[in-house]
Amino acid sequence: MSRLETAGLVPGDLVAVALPPGPDWVDIVRAVWDAGAALLPVDQRLPEAEATALVRRARPTVVLSPGGWARPPGGTPTAVGVALIVHTSGTAGEPKLVQFDRRAIDAAVTASALALNATPQDRWLCCLPLAHVGGTLVLLRSVLLGAPVAVHPSFDPVAVSAEHGAAFVSVVPTMLVRLLDAGSDLSRFRAILVGGAPFPPALRLRAEGSGAKVLETYGLTESCGGVVYDGLPLAGVGVRINGDGCIELRGPMTMLAYRSDPEGTTRAFTPDGWLRTGDAGAIDADGHLRVEGRHDDLIITGGEKVWPQEVEEALRDHPKVADVAVAGRADPEWGQRVVAYVVPSDAHSPPSLAELREHISCTLPRFEAPRELVILVEGIPRTFSGKIRRAALA
Repeated sequence: MSRLETAGLVPGDLVAVALPPGPDWVDIVRAVWDAGAALLPVDQRLPEAEATALVRRARPTVVLSPGGWARPPGGTPTAVGVALIVHTSGTAGEPKLVQFDRRAIDAAVTASALALNATPQDRWLCCLPLAHVGGTLVLLRSVLLGAPVAVHPSFDPVAVSAEHGAAFVSVVPTMLVRLLDAGSDLSRFRAILVGGAPFPPALRLRAEGSGAKVLETYGLTESCGGVVYDGLPLAGVGVRINGDGCIELRGPMTMLAYRSDPEGTTRAFTPDGWLRTGDAGAIDADGHLRVEGRHDDLIITGGEKVWPQEVEEALRDHPKVADVAVAGRADPEWGQRVVAYVVPSDAHSPPSLAELREHISCTLPRFEAPRELVILVEGIPRTFSGKIRRAALA
């Protein structure tokens, strides 16, 4: 029995669900959609003030919390056809509220199942937050395909290691690292979908060396999650590179609009209807997409282009580097200089700038080497999925 059975849902209702992950979410989604209403999962990991601010901005007509359901004052119905609203991670400001219709959700789930050769009998493991588009999509495979889904209350490497019979799981790179560190047998999964943040080649090699079958997924919340698997677009998905070298996407699974943000919606799409991702990339001769990084993160130093992600991957191989982020800083001579923010492996013996520059020169052009080093003790500011919050570095 759904917790919303007595809520009297009607078409146009927006139901904000602020509940911990669990198996009853499947019944909740069905109850919302059977009524013609829309679902808004609220991230349980958000601080109370942020969660309250998010719900206030979304203006749901119904809120479902551990205490039951309520109709808050000031709720605003959704536009006709909206079935799901997912909030972004907010790395470039306050989270956006991304709206999808059922057609988009059906397309995303169906295209993924086709690429994975997944059947309704194949079991999925959900250990991502249900407010994360990757977690939402795992849950919706049960709702739409009838596939069995095991929903974990949170990510726990021990619990994942103890889970048997699941064919597929979606994780972010930091989760994969923790699973490998825990010695989990990942070979039992038919495929492990890795997305949400850059997937370092060294991590992929390590995972495959352990017997894991990994698929790197690329997409964003506005594309209803990953729509490119190992560089190749899913069925029905178009990928192109615009004149600025940025990736643009088109397909039936892209968002309808941002809720209550017509100007933001207009900026998100090109005049001919392609979704602007803000990521730079290229397509090789075999049609594989290579993602270079966020276009706004590009550092131009002395007229040369430097992608932070490439420098970070090289610096992580240094034995004195536990974690690293790279960003640009204004420089009177070079325009911008490359700055490395490093968490040392040993706080009493951090790397020197000279050591890092010498290390970089073995694999990358000298102009990509950092010209400034900042030692961090607290760690690199990141989102849950592992994306670096570069604005917070300053």
